[in-house]
Amino acid sequence: MSPSSSTPFSSVPSPLGYGHRHLLGIEGLTADEIGVLLDLSEGYVALSRSQSKKTALMRGLTVINLFFETSTRTRTSFELAGKRLGADVINMSVAWSAIKKGETLIDTAMTLNAMHPDVLVVRHPDSGAVKLLSEKVNCAVINAGDGSHEHPTQALLDALTIRRRRGSLAGLVVAICGDILHSRVARSNIHLLTALGAKVRAVAPPTLMPTEIESLGAEVFFDMRRALEGCDIVMMLRLQTERMHGSYVPSTREYFHFYGLDRDKLAAAKPDALIMHPGPMNRGVEIDSEVADDIDRSLIRAQVEMGVAVRMACLDILTRDLRRDNAQAGGG
Repeated sequence: MSPSSSTPFSSVPSPLGYGHRHLLGIEGLTADEIGVLLDLSEGYVALSRSQSKKTALMRGLTVINLFFETSTRTRTSFELAGKRLGADVINMSVAWSAIKKGETLIDTAMTLNAMHPDVLVVRHPDSGAVKLLSEKVNCAVINAGDGSHEHPTQALLDALTIRRRRGSLAGLVVAICGDILHSRVARSNIHLLTALGAKVRAVAPPTLMPTEIESLGAEVFFDMRRALEGCDIVMMLRLQTERMHGSYVPSTREYFHFYGLDRDKLAAAKPDALIMHPGPMNRGVEIDSEVADDIDRSLIRAQVEMGVAVRMACLDILTRDLRRDNAQAGGG
């Protein structure tokens, strides 16, 4: 059966139970809606591993990647996802855009509307900026990371990676370790993991632990070895020095001593505990190379692969109504 005729890639889309026009965050999504996205992503893992990796599902549709922050990994992943679905993909970089000349976010929305995109993928350094854009444009919007708020597709790909290894997230104990204060990845993961029945532990130095973290459903730890006791998954985060204004840690060497993942600290977790990192990694700062490259326990490379599949699923599901309307208008 060809990818274009198999169930997940039907050219005449059917409703799947995802009731939102945009994907702005994990907060607010139900467990069933998250499950819909993860189930659809499974089909795209298979497509991406097949000899013919492309489908014409989004032929004639336009995806604009609008990144106000540099990001090789996420932008490339979205670009590849769009192209594998047959869409026209345009990358807009702030380095040369009119934003640098004083154009406001609203001006940008008006300019983008004139281009008639079908999906806008946005990364922005300010929390809430992507939601504001979504209210001003006439197309679907995917949040590719806004400030320290959310990064929903990262949480989805992390969940897919875990689910493929463990079968279910329910009942798992997941420790998220590192610079939680500045991490949109941590926030999206806490929302998703708790929604799917996992128990989340947040571990960081006091200077990098947000005060509201417990209200999101995470248990707070300042001692890493205690946090890792009995854990199924250890998810490391990098120090986001670009967001730090002032001194948050005495030195990277001291930070690694207390909060860097190495064999010694990992021994506190379950013997089969798995290791994750959203990238890019700072080896020797938050994670030791021996641990990061452990072929049996590290899921870091798998996370990258799952990212393309998840982003294909998100592009697919957010354009289903549009594609159905186009098919009906064309007599298809």
